[in-house]
Amino acid sequence: MDVVVVESPNKVKSINKYLGKNYKVLASFGHIRDLPAKDGSVRPDDDFSMSWEVDAPSSKRMTDIARAVKDADGLILATDPDREGEAISWHVLEVLRQKRALKDKPVKRVVFNSITKKAVLDAMAAPRDIDPALVDAYLARRALDYLVGFNLSPVLWRKLPGARSAGRVQSVALRFVCDREAEIERFIREDYWLIAAILGTPRSETFEARLTTLDGKKLEKLDIKSAEQAAGIKAMLDGAAFKALSVESKPTRRNPAPPFTTSTMQQAASSRLGFSAQRTMQVAQRLYEGMEIGGETAGLITYMRTDGVQMAPEAIGAARDAIAREFGEKYLPEQPRQYTTKAKNAQEAHEAIRPTDFSRTPAEMRKFLDADQARLYDMIWKRAIASQMLPAEIERTTVEIEARNGGQVAGLRAVGSVVRFDGFIAAYTDQKDEDAEDEDSRRLPQVIAGETLARDTINVTAHTTEPPPRYSEASFIKKMEELGIGRPSTYVATLKTLEDREYVTIENRKLIPQPKGRLVTAFMESFFEHYVEYDFTASLEEKLDEISDGKLAYKDVLRDFWRDFSAAIAEIKDLRISEVLDALNEDLAPLLFPARADGSNPRTCPKCGTGTLSLRLGKSGGFIGCSNYPECNYTRQFGAEGADGDAEGPRELGKDPYTGEEITLRSGRFGPYLQRGEGKDAKRSSLPKGWTPDSIDHEKALALLALPRDVGMHPETGKMISAGLGRYGPFVLHDGTYANVESIEDVFTIGINRAVSVIAEKLAKGRGARNGGTPAALKELGDHPDGGKVTVRDGRYGPYVNHEKVNATLPKGKDPMSVTLEEALELIAERAAKGGGKKPARKAKAAKSGGAAKKTAARKPAAKKSAPKQEA
Repeated sequence: MDVVVVESPNKVKSINKYLGKNYKVLASFGHIRDLPAKDGSVRPDDDFSMSWEVDAPSSKRMTDIARAVKDADGLILATDPDREGEAISWHVLEVLRQKRALKDKPVKRVVFNSITKKAVLDAMAAPRDIDPALVDAYLARRALDYLVGFNLSPVLWRKLPGARSAGRVQSVALRFVCDREAEIERFIREDYWLIAAILGTPRSETFEARLTTLDGKKLEKLDIKSAEQAAGIKAMLDGAAFKALSVESKPTRRNPAPPFTTSTMQQAASSRLGFSAQRTMQVAQRLYEGMEIGGETAGLITYMRTDGVQMAPEAIGAARDAIAREFGEKYLPEQPRQYTTKAKNAQEAHEAIRPTDFSRTPAEMRKFLDADQARLYDMIWKRAIASQMLPAEIERTTVEIEARNGGQVAGLRAVGSVVRFDGFIAAYTDQKDEDAEDEDSRRLPQVIAGETLARDTINVTAHTTEPPPRYSEASFIKKMEELGIGRPSTYVATLKTLEDREYVTIENRKLIPQPKGRLVTAFMESFFEHYVEYDFTASLEEKLDEISDGKLAYKDVLRDFWRDFSAAIAEIKDLRISEVLDALNEDLAPLLFPARADGSNPRTCPKCGTGTLSLRLGKSGGFIGCSNYPECNYTRQFGAEGADGDAEGPRELGKDPYTGEEITLRSGRFGPYLQRGEGKDAKRSSLPKGWTPDSIDHEKALALLALPRDVGMHPETGKMISAGLGRYGPFVLHDGTYANVESIEDVFTIGINRAVSVIAEKLAKGRGARNGGTPAALKELGDHPDGGKVTVRDGRYGPYVNHEKVNATLPKGKDPMSVTLEEALELIAERAAKGGGKKPARKAKAAKSGGAAKKTAARKPAAKKSAPKQEA
């Protein structure tokens, strides 16, 4: 019997079934060890030797794998077909050697691009050794990321309080998001006017033609700059005679796009399905790992982390068969289409993302899939099919028109197109193709050159230029790919890191850099500019690719990098914080100190009139403060909208009718807030979520400052129920029990009956947890490899995943409905390794009075946090 090691536990059951009883399939649950987050994990002075650490859950899993290998005939490493998969196989092999589990047993490496019986059996028939060049590329990448992050982040903590980390790829990605924001801020809007004529043919058919020239001069988009100028041109056209000068029809072809890569799939899922990049990858992972279909478990798509666009010859043949069957022979080109990767630094050798079996149409698969899976599979199937279909044939017609009014002559143009043969469009069109069709798909009536056209109306429309849009998740990923600073496996992780660090937020699917992010980027550009240059980061990625090709030694790359980087770190360590602030004040001046309407110096303190405003740093990040502190306590939030409004200081809203104290709206380090009175005893309240400074009036301010509000006496206890706004949002409170309500408006309107119900619901929920009751499952994720269901539940302390008696709390901020089975299994395994499961509370209580009970409830030794340090 051979032991087969895969990454995901979801694959175990399927692959076991394919291979039969002569194989035992076990999962590593992804990476089993990593560089410890402490000094000395990578040692440049010791020829870049590295220390690796196995965490507690992985240590338990490796013990199980080692035990199985000792009793096996051989080991087969079948982790994912990319660099990370190669690295995981290497780590597993190294740990097994250290455990002396292998002895002289044969070790093979196999890769399969899809989880189907044929793909797995073909891979098993063609084993190879672990590729040392791919492992070296991984080691170089991991060492570089550690050296940058571990040496640069402490500099940030000391010189830029509030900044959490910097990274080799993360900082460059953050830079282009911040650069786009600065571009938007610098953008100056311009008004312009467009003019179009609705014209009629002698056959009483109308169409639209746009003004393109005036008195022999070509008109650019912004050339008509005023309403007066537009009105003059309209008057001229109102009295003009129109004539068709030429009609030209030109056939064009539109070719299909290649099958999806990771990047293009994420972009298309964002624009067409509204999926986030993370959601796309979670759904794709499930399609790749497969599900039960007709009594057989099979993966529906090929591996979803790839930048290759090619398909295997047998897949191309299957796609062509499906085209003939589903669409007809007329859609088949004579020869199959071949695609080559154009992405910068493309590295992966495996295929594009495609269906594993083209005969499994989206319509047939819908009954086996949930809504998200069905939509994504439909998109992948259609894109792959379309890539092998004939081009669309389109006839584009252009009509040039003359408008003459006395000595004045204007030129107009009408454009329309007709699809003569839909080709690949019958299966799939990109969003950009659909947008192009919207612009040019107007079908023109028959127009004959030389004929006179009748004027119907002249339309004048006013427009304003728009700044470049903020990055969406899709365009962010596309930019990373274009610059060559990421890889298919890192796009989502990089974006999540920026969110987790609070460097960017995502609102309405747009990436908005936050003050912390802007500060970090300005700091990096001022003192580490070389390391956030796009070309430098891309060139480093190219060197990693050369390592994976066996053309460069990875330690040579590390030596070259460390020589310059360590010198830059040493230089910045001696820099005073005041020098850092001076540089940031200059670099971020337009953002920190926006121009004032009265033309006065934007850096003069508006409160004392003598101090100078400057960027200040606190534990929570940056804010604007006065140089005369503590005599002048003026502060303003860095990056807050409406900074100009702060130039006049606090905004007076009126007096409190009961105390006579002035109520003001102010901006502080933590955002806008209300204050009643002056001094340290003044009553203050932050604005609740959803309330903007512009929306605050005297009435709202009084209501907010009057909180907490008495709702009424509880009918059973006779104690007061109050409503207020706290750290965790709006709430009602009774006898020490807090219960959240939906919105701040509820705090002002909730009545006694509803408040009693909300309190009762909270108590019932807590009581159920205390009494050992199990909350109902929010979602069933699937079967555990050891048997039994894995579920998501909501308990007294928040959402968690459950398997039998093991409960594992979800990470903070994790949406319980987005948890995948693989994520849940990892959490459960970690919890179990720490001695998870329900605590024997009653036995522990009984232990106080009985010896037997004491033995039963005796405390087990605490699980070690990590395995001993291991050298590689």
